[in-house]
This record gives sequence, C-alpha cells and structure tokens, in this order.
Amino acid sequence: MSEPAAISSGIAARYATALFDLAKETKALKALEGDVDALDAALKLSADLRGLISSPILTRDDQANAMNAVVARMGLSALVANTLALMAQKRRLFVVPQLIADLRARIAEEKGEVTADVISATKLTAEQAKQLAETLKGRFGKTVKLNATVDESLIGGLVVKVGSKMIDTSIRAKLASLQNAMKEVG
Repeated sequence: MSEPAAISSGIAARYATALFDLAKETKALKALEGDVDALDAALKLSADLRGLISSPILTRDDQANAMNAVVARMGLSALVANTLALMAQKRRLFVVPQLIADLRARIAEEKGEVTADVISATKLTAEQAKQLAETLKGRFGKTVKLNATVDESLIGGLVVKVGSKMIDTSIRAKLASLQNAMKEVG
C-alpha cells in the first residue's frame, strides 16, 4: 500500500471505529447501514459530490455547508451527519470512500457476513446466485453477499474473490494454464 493510501486508510479507520461504536451503543446499526448504502450510491452517481469531498480549493466552511445540504437532502441520521460535519471541519472529507468501505466491513463482520466479488462470463440467474451463495456459505461458514459483475472475456466459468482468497474456474484461466504447460513441453 502506498504511503498516501495508508494514511487515508488510517484516518478513515479512526472515524469508522468511532462512528461504528457509537451506532452500536445506541442500537442504530441498521440506520448506519442504510446511511452507508445511500452515501455510497450518491458518490457513485454524482461527480459533483466526488468533487466536493476531494476539492482542495473549497474552504472548510464551503465544504461543511455543502455537505450539510447534501446530508439534509439525503435524510441521513444525525450520527452520520455529525461525523461528516466534523470531517468537513477537519478537512478529512477526502477519506469518505475509505470510510464507507471500512464501515461496510465492520457491519458485515457484526452480522456474520462476508462479501464475495463474483465475475462471470454471463449474468448469473437468481437460482445460480442462490446456489453459489449457499456453496460459499458452506465453505466460509458465514452468510455470503454476492457482488456480481460480468466479464465476457472469461469465455465461461467464474472468478470468485472472498477476502484474500480467489477461486478462478474461468475457461480463460484454464486456457492460459494449458498454454503454459505446452510451452514447458516444447
């Protein structure tokens, strides 16, 4: 991890720890999860919001006022609103994406869940996704949430990533393995 990324992750982790602990104490984890999902969706959809949190040109007050307007419009909980206001005052809004990722991980751990990133050659049907989630639950012992994407270059099969583990059953990987084996022979 590069030094700036490590610093950003460290900053985000401190805010995430405080926010998660406060939400847990006040039994507001469900609300926190909803706020995290809403904030993540807003960041993905709005280039203006991404610009707001990363702009070094805006003053603290400008960032704080803009974030307060965004929070009010989104209807986020007071806990998240106060945290974002504090982050704006401290000029730490640039770590919001890492904060979201950290909070998602903490919430999933609390719920006994893991997220599996699944890349397939074609879109998984509901039945295939259900079977895959059940199989992964048996392997990892936790409820599995699937984050499915499509990559047609796989030709067929799946690539599944859960934490640091990766299972690659794609035809592309099998062809590459076969090609390497043939190079070794000849």
